[in-house]
Amino acid sequence: MKLHLLVNIFIAFALLAAAGRNYPIYAAQDPRAVPNNKFGVHILFPSEISDAARLVNSSGGEWGYVTIPIQAGDRDLEKWQGFMDKAKELHMIPLIRLAIENDYFNTRVWRKPTFADVLDFANFLNSLDWPTKNRYIVVFNEPNRGDEWGGDANPSEYAKILSYAATVFRSRSQDFFIITAGLDNAAANNPPISIRSYDFMRQMALFVPDIFKQVDGLGSHSYPNPGFSQPPSRYSEQGVGSFLYERSLAKELGGKDLPVFITETGWSQEKVADYIISIYYKDVFVSLWSDENVVAVTPFLLSANAGPFTVFSLTQRDGSATAQYTALVRLSKIKGTPILSNETRKIVLENLPKSVLGMRDFSNQKIYLQSAFAEIKAFKTLLKWLLKL
Repeated sequence: MKLHLLVNIFIAFALLAAAGRNYPIYAAQDPRAVPNNKFGVHILFPSEISDAARLVNSSGGEWGYVTIPIQAGDRDLEKWQGFMDKAKELHMIPLIRLAIENDYFNTRVWRKPTFADVLDFANFLNSLDWPTKNRYIVVFNEPNRGDEWGGDANPSEYAKILSYAATVFRSRSQDFFIITAGLDNAAANNPPISIRSYDFMRQMALFVPDIFKQVDGLGSHSYPNPGFSQPPSRYSEQGVGSFLYERSLAKELGGKDLPVFITETGWSQEKVADYIISIYYKDVFVSLWSDENVVAVTPFLLSANAGPFTVFSLTQRDGSATAQYTALVRLSKIKGTPILSNETRKIVLENLPKSVLGMRDFSNQKIYLQSAFAEIKAFKTLLKWLLKL
């Protein structure tokens, strides 16, 4: 009894000390450190979340991923909180991709984002209750293409926007996990229309030297190029293994071992028969994409009933499954165990004695177990002395 009381007093002391300090560490967790269901899918609308869950959490899976864009003008709190609540209920991990609208004066291109856009995104997305502790943010889309960046592919501008996003999102919550935009791995060097992805990355680091240190994850569009039609191969810088080359270059430029998020990929059904695509998916998921550094693979696209994206749709126009959809469903998956939102704080508070909780108001404090345990280690000598009493 005496020993139990002493240990509780000591732990409470260490936790109170840790909670009273603003530790300058990122609270985002490395998703590679826990069991992870890397299967996912890309959707366009929050209403598709249930259909997405049936695919990525099939065959033993749980806590799969869903990539979804949010446009600058779409800050509907009820709509997006509803999406987050549904994701939590269905055990889905959102990858939120920041997006802009078409340029007002040139609708053939997307408007260039501004710092104000990023700030508004950070404020809005921080107002939502997320299902997991990590709040994954993909910072825009294929900026090495001019039509995705106001008609002018500009690595300097993108690097500065990305750097600002890393700063402003973390100033709102250190649970935000910043992921670079997936680049077009088939883009040619023809500036400002397009810039080869690897040259674009090098130029980003030239203008903001530590840019690949500032982010938490590397986005990749590992499409089977050229032509969205090539069989799986690790030897092509433009294929489904392009993430390997991108990750290697990011490490060379920033010295950081970044996890990879393949937020877009897929074969064109105009170029490759559906049943062949199903074979390709079964092959690549157990070979190239089984890489431990690949956290999520979200093929583009779950559903498209009209327009240019129908050639990538995993479902038919009537909603029925394609052969590739069925192949993905049947692939064996695992139960992911991500850290849930507020879980760390809940564990600490539930296990502290009530007498200790009355000593301090924890309502607005973020308690990080890693920091608390660092305090405990620092007082190791004191604990040994107490135990001798």
